[in-house]
Amino acid sequence: MQPTEVPQPAGPESAEWTFTEVWETVADVAPDRLALAHGETGVSWRDFNLRAEGIAAALRDAGMQPREKVALYLHNSPAYMESVFAALKVQLVPVNTNYRYTGDELVQLWTDADAAAVIFHGAFAAQADAVRARCPDIKHWLFVDDGKSTCPSWASHYEAAAQSRSTVGILDDRRSGDDQILIYTGGTTGLPRGVMWRQHDLYLASNATDDPEIADYAHVRKRLETATPPVGLPAAPLMHGTGFVFAATILNRGGTVVTLPGTSFDVEVLLDTMVARGVTDICIVGDAFCRPIVDALDREPHRWDLSGLRVVSSSGMAWSASVKERLLVHAPSALLIDFLNSSEASGMGRSLTSNRKKAEGVRFQLGKNACVIDDDGYPLQPGDPRPGRLAVRGHIPLGYYKDPVKTAATFPVVDGIRYSIPGDLAKIEADGTITLLGRGSTSINTGGEKVYPEEVEEAIASWPGVTDALVVGVPHERFGQMVAAVVASEDGASLDEDGLREHLRKRLAGHKIPRAIMPVDSIGRGPNGKADRPAITARVIAWLEARETENAT
Repeated sequence: MQPTEVPQPAGPESAEWTFTEVWETVADVAPDRLALAHGETGVSWRDFNLRAEGIAAALRDAGMQPREKVALYLHNSPAYMESVFAALKVQLVPVNTNYRYTGDELVQLWTDADAAAVIFHGAFAAQADAVRARCPDIKHWLFVDDGKSTCPSWASHYEAAAQSRSTVGILDDRRSGDDQILIYTGGTTGLPRGVMWRQHDLYLASNATDDPEIADYAHVRKRLETATPPVGLPAAPLMHGTGFVFAATILNRGGTVVTLPGTSFDVEVLLDTMVARGVTDICIVGDAFCRPIVDALDREPHRWDLSGLRVVSSSGMAWSASVKERLLVHAPSALLIDFLNSSEASGMGRSLTSNRKKAEGVRFQLGKNACVIDDDGYPLQPGDPRPGRLAVRGHIPLGYYKDPVKTAATFPVVDGIRYSIPGDLAKIEADGTITLLGRGSTSINTGGEKVYPEEVEEAIASWPGVTDALVVGVPHERFGQMVAAVVASEDGASLDEDGLREHLRKRLAGHKIPRAIMPVDSIGRGPNGKADRPAITARVIAWLEARETENAT
């Protein structure tokens, strides 16, 4: 049985990495460097460390014990990473909370996570108050003032704690690479599940600094003194693994994390901020973020100077080759990195695009600890025509919190090697690259033929005017399932369906061509770029039924 609880700390002699020690090292080496930027506000590394220290002391003084959970119910802001830093300082476990959740969703997540404290923005005070009675194990609430409400009587002031200059050094010698971070999945295919990451494993799995396996803070100091620090902007929400891991990686490199002041995606504010703050690295989620960016740049090509942009990274959804190429026109020095990552696995693969290396669609370079395995759990060799599941070994999570059954299924041991297998399907080509086919749970079986939605979505996205697409399987009397597509385009309801199908016939086998194409204004993706496939499938079925009724009359 896989572990479901946080293990006991191994102690400093283990020489494992912790985010806490890395960030405290940065604060010591470069105290005046900017750590966090938000609108007109800037927080130096010295203050980042001191403010986190005050919050940590407040949590400890409220009775929080090591390995208890702290839920972060926050928009993107300095308070998010400050709260993570604070929790880790006193061996507490930060827990992301989707700020779109309400009522039962919040209760389910916080109960499942065994949350003992919640740090929340004022905008969420009413929602938090509405569920407090149903979460009796939460013993401390910290209110972050965002101008949306006043601090309720049942909560404490975050800012007062942050400015208290209290110290928590008594626990320094107990920190360990075993201390955890809990990342809850989005829950689009079921209830959210908490993925348990040891700090040491998450640090190295997301490593962008080539740090050694054994923690070496002299190495960190040398890097900080010689390397130019990045300025990174997570356009994705920090409440999702993609945004959080990106921000943590920027901080690991001694850089600056820039967050946007609004609570919804505004492409002009994003671009203005990138220029004003000299952003060098940005994290997005595929076409859902990049397409509106390049649309704005195309409309006003001389308004924003992105010549200093060095890296654009994406994970979580399709990022089409055509959109990448449009971005490179405006950011000619940028390296575009399309990662194959998930909450359960990092380093499965990546695709690199620049003005010297063109995009390759859904083909990725396999990660150094990754492979494609068959149904029996054994690696497929390059050129094997069979689809398999992407797997990664090495620095992977402990499993799902309090769920040994799903842990055993997702993190199996094969020939003594423990893998993370989130469910992504791929084919390994003769040259060792992989073609991503999609998630096994979303594949469509039509007349005995398997169709992988991501392949069809990529082909649809290459049709001029298409802004987004989602492919699902719907019931069909003859074939069991048929391929259906929901397509958002610049023309909206005027989408040229015949022209699109003709375009697809040049790229796909006949059984992969959508038999039904539903034009929409928007797919309705969440802030993490993901779509609710079950809900959209139901929407397509209802649309088809309504169309049949209309035709019958």
